[in-house]
Amino acid sequence: MSPLTLTVDAPSHSYPIFIDTHLQAALARELAQYCSRKAAIVTNTTIAPLYLEQVQAACKTAGIDSFTIILPDGEAHKNWETLNLIFDGLLQNHAERSTTLIALGGGVIGDMVGFAAATYQRGAPFIQIPTTLLSQVDSSVGGKTAINHPLGKNMIGAFYQPQAVFIGLDSLKTLPEREFAAGMAEVIKYALLGDVEFLSYLENHMDAIQAQDAQALRHIIGHCCQMKADIVAEDEKEHGRRALLNLGHTFGHAIETEMGYGVWLHGEAVAAGMVLACRLSEQLGNISTADSQRAIDLIARAQLPVDAPTFAFATWLEHMQHDKKVVNGEMRFVALQQLGAAYMVKGITAADLRTVVPHA
Repeated sequence: MSPLTLTVDAPSHSYPIFIDTHLQAALARELAQYCSRKAAIVTNTTIAPLYLEQVQAACKTAGIDSFTIILPDGEAHKNWETLNLIFDGLLQNHAERSTTLIALGGGVIGDMVGFAAATYQRGAPFIQIPTTLLSQVDSSVGGKTAINHPLGKNMIGAFYQPQAVFIGLDSLKTLPEREFAAGMAEVIKYALLGDVEFLSYLENHMDAIQAQDAQALRHIIGHCCQMKADIVAEDEKEHGRRALLNLGHTFGHAIETEMGYGVWLHGEAVAAGMVLACRLSEQLGNISTADSQRAIDLIARAQLPVDAPTFAFATWLEHMQHDKKVVNGEMRFVALQQLGAAYMVKGITAADLRTVVPHA
């Protein structure tokens, strides 16, 4: 299967996404072009035993002097304390502004390393090597970087684009089933918000995707990356259309914050959040119950939760009022005009939400 190269034409700068069957092959061909002569490989305790040697070997072959920073694994560690471990490692190894930070891991690693790169000496280059499906189809592309705060997910961060993204389909072979399913939530999100034909593709090829058929994986990852690249080129800093990529996220982030970061995986919370977004869209008179059920059936086939947890309605509101889409104190939600077409809606009242979210 031939490699696939896409381009993100962000206003700040353009960069490539390399998608290959084997990560090692993509790195061998292209790494030297996008990495400085010194690099910090930042990964975590789970990924390091699996892929660190490959990246170290690629750096050595390319004549890149590398050192490694290994962080604890998990969403619970996406905070200031762990971010500071990256800065400690950079300073201890005399990293300069030109030193490239290489993010090797899933969305948590990518977000934290990107934020560290955005702020270390006021901006160092970085490269994304996403190893989970969720990070490959979404978080590694587009330059959103952040850490969590106890009161809200991804509330502290920066828009900062990488120099390149390297995706190896082989890295998904070591991914736990639950993590693979979590990534499918973001894949389904792209179909629901902007491409009903892609929705049909997912319905018709879900068995092949879950069996990790290489052609099916290449198609869905390439398609999602292209959709995101097109949106980022139009709206890099989420002033308009890019906000639609948050379909299900206002509800999902509330779930993550309330339940504890990492208790529900991000994709699991987004999946349940998309079901609530469908219910809201039904209530607005946009889509039918049958449309909602079509989305719910696909989410369930991807082994994702379709029922959000129940907690106090006031707690739902408190969490959602910390959402980044709140403008002038008014909550805004991504809803569906129809399957495959999303839009931003405001003017949603507490009474409206009370009929949508499960609450005590």
